[in-house]
Amino acid sequence: MSFTQQLREEANYIFEACYDHPFVRGVAEGTLGKEQLIHYVKQDFEYLNSIMQAYALGISKCTSREDMAMFNTSISFVLNSEVHPHNNFCSVAGVRYEDLQGFPLAPTAQHYTKHMLNAARSGTLGETIAVTLPCPYIYSYIGERIIKEYEPKPSHPFYDWIMFYGGKEPIRMYKSLKRLDELSLTASQQEKDRMREHFMVSSQLEYMFFDMAYKLEDWPVQNTKAAVIE
Repeated sequence: MSFTQQLREEANYIFEACYDHPFVRGVAEGTLGKEQLIHYVKQDFEYLNSIMQAYALGISKCTSREDMAMFNTSISFVLNSEVHPHNNFCSVAGVRYEDLQGFPLAPTAQHYTKHMLNAARSGTLGETIAVTLPCPYIYSYIGERIIKEYEPKPSHPFYDWIMFYGGKEPIRMYKSLKRLDELSLTASQQEKDRMREHFMVSSQLEYMFFDMAYKLEDWPVQNTKAAVIE
């Protein structure tokens, strides 16, 4: 069993929990509410900015153009293609995508972005791949399973979102899986332990991200005093 197969097997309970989460089930059944859609897009826009930064940090650790191209493909995918599922959510919610950008991070989103960027800054090439891998891996799993179990038609409100992640994510994900397996062959046990920890924590935070969006998570203490300008 390869290193990434071990990671996938160990994290299976988290993948299953993500699929069973009410947010994901709301997508599958076409019942997700407007406020959940809006909160998700606000937070995911900022998260995706951070994962592109993590990929850029990965490029700085590369010694081959093949590895640079792998990260560059991921950056291009997020920057130029991943706007489509966001626009699907915005269309259903009846809001403009441009109006949901630049908002503060909720606690879970902040935790996730800091975890990812810290690992990418201080870790190895393998650690950078491992910490960013659960995002495409889980979304691919969710999309493929929704397609298989629900067989959504073009009239489904989230058809574009489902087909996007069920069909396009594996293309870049498989390259990352293959490269991580290659790097694991020469990595020390300590590095492999760190790669495993990064992967598992990111997987947990993927679940928490869905939960954050579904529950409209915000900081618990709000400033209720209006600013007075003399």
